[in-house]
Amino acid sequence: MIKKILKISLLVVFVGAFVATLYYLYSKSKQEPQVFTTQKPIITNIIEKTVATGSVVPRKEIAIKPKLSGIVTKIFVEAGDYVNIGDRIAIVKIIPDMVNLNSAESRLSKAKLSFNDAQIQYDRQLLLFEKGVISDQEFQQIKYAFQTAKEEVRASENNLQLIREGALKDAGNSNTVVESTISGTILDVPVEEGYSVIEANNFNEGTTIASVADMRDMIFKGQIDESEVGKIKTGMPLILTIGAIENTSFGAILQYISPKGVKENGAIQFEIKADVNLKENVFIRAGYSANADIVLRRVDSVMAINESLLQFDQGKVFVEVKIDSVKFEKRFITTGLSDGIQIEVKSGLKMTDAIKVWNKNI
Repeated sequence: MIKKILKISLLVVFVGAFVATLYYLYSKSKQEPQVFTTQKPIITNIIEKTVATGSVVPRKEIAIKPKLSGIVTKIFVEAGDYVNIGDRIAIVKIIPDMVNLNSAESRLSKAKLSFNDAQIQYDRQLLLFEKGVISDQEFQQIKYAFQTAKEEVRASENNLQLIREGALKDAGNSNTVVESTISGTILDVPVEEGYSVIEANNFNEGTTIASVADMRDMIFKGQIDESEVGKIKTGMPLILTIGAIENTSFGAILQYISPKGVKENGAIQFEIKADVNLKENVFIRAGYSANADIVLRRVDSVMAINESLLQFDQGKVFVEVKIDSVKFEKRFITTGLSDGIQIEVKSGLKMTDAIKVWNKNI
């Protein structure tokens, strides 16, 4: 009896294990149907572009330099001030060269001696001329010598005044006053009161008193890689984005492409310049870093899909369009311009088509 019960128990266990194994194998072999996500075409603008890095700078930045060497005694402006042509920037006190000063003083002394002698001769000859003792021709020679001596005294005095103070005695103007040569904004004043400055000459560019630029006329100055320079030409539109100014872009027109490249960090770079279209309510500071998207080609308001949806079959482009809840059909399409993310669809699709995202399933 016990043996019979044991056999029945073993048989039940064996059948149960067999059934469980079959169920497990069936469950493993059964595949769940794949469910793909889909996307529909959109209407958008597609822009093919290349990027150049650089900065926004004034078209003209002028360095104001003194006309004479000396010491800055007064500065009238600071960075950020607006000046017009002729406005005073600073005053420079002349420190005269002792050799030139001594020479000018000696010249003035000699001129005064010559003038005194010419004065005596002129007064004497004038009396004789009035009495008819000497001819008119002889008197004119004496008069000319007197006027020449007088003019030499005046010239010597002006020369001495110019060496001492940088000012012409008769004219009243002064080289010691440094004036702005253009209208614009003061960008920098690299000197302070008490600084020694020198004039520009053949051997030295001189000391810069201030930098002035017209901030209403700005350009983008940047560089572009040699692999991209062949794709651009002057007159192309640019879209500028400035790191310091968020959520704002500026238009620009490419005006210059350098004919010569410069090697930087192992790559050949070409300088480009573009006119920037400024906005009235946005102030751009000189030197802001910027990126320029150079528009190579663009199409507006066209049907487009994500480029990742494309599949290829022997060089032809196709997508899989949803027919029903689980079925998709292959549909060949004609594509156009791409910006690397979206691609134009010229034919083969409708706006209502649902396209399978073939490289992502849930």
